[in-house]
Amino acid sequence: MCSRCVMDTSDPEIRFDANGVCNHCIEFETVTRKNWFPDEEGARRWADACEQIKAAGRGHEYDCIIGLSGGVDSSYLALKVREKGLRPLVVHVDAGWNSELAVANIESVVRHCGYDLHTHVVDWEEMRDLHLAYLRAGVPNQDVPQDHVFFASLYHFATSNGIRYILSGGNIATEAIFPKAWHGAAMDAINLKAIHRKFGQRPLKTYSTISFFEYYVWYPFVKKMRTIRPLNFMPYNKAEAEAELERTIGWRAYGRKHGESLFTKLFQNYYLPTKFGYDKRRPHLSSLVVSGQMTRDEALAKLDEPLYDPRELEIDLDYFCKKLRITRSEYDAFVKAPPHHHTEFPTWEGRYRLLKRAQGLVERISGRRVNVYS
Repeated sequence: MCSRCVMDTSDPEIRFDANGVCNHCIEFETVTRKNWFPDEEGARRWADACEQIKAAGRGHEYDCIIGLSGGVDSSYLALKVREKGLRPLVVHVDAGWNSELAVANIESVVRHCGYDLHTHVVDWEEMRDLHLAYLRAGVPNQDVPQDHVFFASLYHFATSNGIRYILSGGNIATEAIFPKAWHGAAMDAINLKAIHRKFGQRPLKTYSTISFFEYYVWYPFVKKMRTIRPLNFMPYNKAEAEAELERTIGWRAYGRKHGESLFTKLFQNYYLPTKFGYDKRRPHLSSLVVSGQMTRDEALAKLDEPLYDPRELEIDLDYFCKKLRITRSEYDAFVKAPPHHHTEFPTWEGRYRLLKRAQGLVERISGRRVNVYS
């Protein structure tokens, strides 16, 4: 285990220096921290971004779009956007796994901020078939079916409403560390379709996807769309954000990261640790350690807590199996089957490497940096 954070060799690509500090901590200090501005510089950058967003949105009903899950990150972001006088279209993608508390929190945010909310309900039969395809594939990326349709829907709603700016609750303060070996890109539609083609049983007629060309070329360069992470421009502390949400709008905490989704709760706290030995608390707690929100000893104490209360686990497993219309023995067989990796199926990683080479060539010829975060 790292001597500074709590990442360990469950990440097969982890490396340690002579002092026992892992490559994740080193990368945070040498690379990631340069993109984190929890200070006056961040406040200036956020103010400048807001002016650009307002200017781009003149003449339109909305000037930006926010995906609202009901979790702390997106809920807190919604409050900060309101303070700046922006006019977001708020989109919630219901993939069938919302907890009742998530629904209540979303309602509290929208009512307090006076936002327009558009809820996109994913066709359950298609979603179910995709979930089962991923379970049959035996890959760690079981959350891709939810994540992909969430972001794809945001892009599609943005373009249909003439919106250029997507505001994301993703942030460095709580998500700086993540082992790349554990998962592939959620936006990799080639990988998603390959897994579904092999293991799915019904066509995905209405499920929204984004192609490689759309994601890396069409949206950022042709449609001039930009994704901004405002929480990186302010002193974002998760515990303080939860307290402000509770005090301001009656928002209620879930007790664990991503507890707003019943699927993600079971996936992160049972499927991944049991089948792969991946405890996603490690990168999350390590992020809080390197960003100064928690000590390493406090993180270790959190890891000593059980991932699941046994009775709660049985309730969640029973609901999960009924929702997917499988037996408990079928689910147990999925967990016990030999593990596989997403790279055993076609991906868009080869195309991405070609695109990066093309980017480098353009930069050398033009003498300008080409860097658009999509």
